[in-house]
Amino acid sequence: MEHMKDDVDVLVVGGGTAGTIAAIQGGRAGLRTALVESGSQLGGVTTTGGVSFPGLFHAWGKQIVAGIGWELVIKAVALDSGQLPDFSVFSPERHWMHQIRINGPVYAALAEEACTQAGVQLHFYEIPTQILETDRGWKIETVGKNLRRTILTKQLIDCTGGANIVGQIGFPHLREEETQPGTLIFKLDGYDVDTLDEDVIQRQFIAAMKDGRLQHGDVSNPRARFIHYLGKGGENAQHVFGADASTSDRHTKTNISGRQSLLRILRFVRSLPGCENARVLKAQAETAVRETYRIVGEVQITHDDYTSGRHFEDAVSYSFYPIDLHDKDGVKPQPLPEGTVATVPLRALIPKNSHNLLVAGRSVSSDRLANSALRVQASSMAMGQAAGAAAAVSVRLETTPRDVPLSDLHDLLALHGAVVPKKDI
Repeated sequence: MEHMKDDVDVLVVGGGTAGTIAAIQGGRAGLRTALVESGSQLGGVTTTGGVSFPGLFHAWGKQIVAGIGWELVIKAVALDSGQLPDFSVFSPERHWMHQIRINGPVYAALAEEACTQAGVQLHFYEIPTQILETDRGWKIETVGKNLRRTILTKQLIDCTGGANIVGQIGFPHLREEETQPGTLIFKLDGYDVDTLDEDVIQRQFIAAMKDGRLQHGDVSNPRARFIHYLGKGGENAQHVFGADASTSDRHTKTNISGRQSLLRILRFVRSLPGCENARVLKAQAETAVRETYRIVGEVQITHDDYTSGRHFEDAVSYSFYPIDLHDKDGVKPQPLPEGTVATVPLRALIPKNSHNLLVAGRSVSSDRLANSALRVQASSMAMGQAAGAAAAVSVRLETTPRDVPLSDLHDLLALHGAVVPKKDI
């Protein structure tokens, strides 16, 4: 087995929504940056998970997330001849109208291009097997296809989405006894919804839910009439209960459950009059997971912090999304009060009592309700850029992220296009 040895300033583990941006920020700041990703591409839930409609970048008519993530999204829209929403018009109850439709594979390619241009070393198909703290930072052992790698780094950023690195090191992390359901995103076609008999469709849907041909969760909102599901062709409209990506076995079970649900839906739809030729136009390779572990940080963002728009003294990014907790009954988003925009403090990205270690994305230190809003893509991109910038300043000043001068961090973020939180937005 080949043995590789790398010496870098910053190592990002996890090339998803946050990790991609963290790595690009590190590279653009002039650091020797490496990114280790267990899968085959960058982008995480945006690409592999199929949630190719990131948001929210705007709040109440103002842009609150920009920088590197926004740059990639705009490029992806342009290369797909897409359109941006009208951000000047906003209804809290229709927040999804400000999500931006992008082409997932194009976004993945653009993310790779940006990493390469920034000098980031990309290591796909690798996972860390051992992490040791050293006098100068961290020593990480990874394993991949017919190789193992030893990486020495000054700063380590956990962007795994499940605080995998934090847990592996031994720092405390939290999870709920029952996690939010996941979703396998897919698209159906092969029928003309305008020709279908809505009442017949609804009666058969109710019967299928009763006799077990369809199971609870196969349709995430069973209270809605099934004709609306057919009109959308599925997409983000399924719940996989017990979805968990915290171990390989649990992730395997989650993906199998998602695909079995897809088969039940496809077989049922093909049994409907007028839908005999229904087919799966596309389906993601993985079930997108909403919730696993969160870190115990130097500070925890609470539901009250989020919904009141608390401005933390060490705020490094904004977040704007309704409280969005999915459960067995579906999801009922709770919009933020008018004019409210939440902030993310640097301390929420730092595991408590750690040195030279940062976290960004879904694992941010937060309670469950706050996390249901913080976990979304625009917020995660902003956290990723903040973590990458904090690591860069730490390396330059030879200090740990907790002790980074906030003015230096804000200056670097602004230099790279990020929106720096202010007391009054």
